[in-house]
Amino acid sequence: MDFGNRIVFIGDSITEWGRFEDTEGIGTGYVRILHDYLRVTYPEKNYEIINRGIGGDRIINLEDRWQKDVLDLKPTTVSISIGINDVWRQLDQPNIEQVYPEQFEEKYRNLLLKLKQELNPTIILMDPTVIEEDINSKGNQALKPYVAVVEKLAKEFDAIRVTTHEAFINYLKKKSGYLLTTDGVHMNSAGNMLMAQTWINEVEK
Repeated sequence: MDFGNRIVFIGDSITEWGRFEDTEGIGTGYVRILHDYLRVTYPEKNYEIINRGIGGDRIINLEDRWQKDVLDLKPTTVSISIGINDVWRQLDQPNIEQVYPEQFEEKYRNLLLKLKQELNPTIILMDPTVIEEDINSKGNQALKPYVAVVEKLAKEFDAIRVTTHEAFINYLKKKSGYLLTTDGVHMNSAGNMLMAQTWINEVEK
């Protein structure tokens, strides 16, 4: 994989996952798996992995810290995983101001435009994963238009799309009974492995 050697991963708690407690600042989630995979598989590339996930973030929070946590770092590749909290807040905090699909798309597009104009890195867009390990849950139904936005923007910006939502849904369809999350949203080690595996499969294409 040849897309420079400084990769910024930005997103919510699924991306953050232990980075503040980790001396390397990588964490113990899917970013850690990808860090170790890239380091071991492509040692000559000397990849620098920077984790900028923050728990609870929605697209509006990425907007607030885009300059400091992405543009100022001058990455050669940016991998973005966002959207879960934009939907989850509609379910668990319905009284706060919400981010609906139209606003999600508008703000996401503006961030990608800034990224293209200022740095023009390789862009990797990860679909939001799941809300409850139930294909028909209210959260997973509400996620569909947000996944569609990611698909649309990936085409528009010639980005690599990581179909993590589809990967999780396909896993759930097989009804193994083995859980991938600790609470329906946050990944256990198996869920992190599925995210990382899907990322690698799509990026190495």
